[in-house]
Amino acid sequence: MLAVAAGGVLFVFTRDRRYLAFSWRLFRYSLLVALLVFALMIIERVAVIPV
Repeated sequence: MLAVAAGGVLFVFTRDRRYLAFSWRLFRYSLLVALLVFALMIIERVAVIPV
């Protein structure tokens, strides 16, 4: 989140759209990774093998 915020701040100060694109791309990938982790946690809870 710090890198996304830093990219947003750099965009505000420099008006260089590269920073905004970097922040958006980093946010999307981090959201995707978080969703995959949560999905794996849910699958782990559902797919408990009874002993």
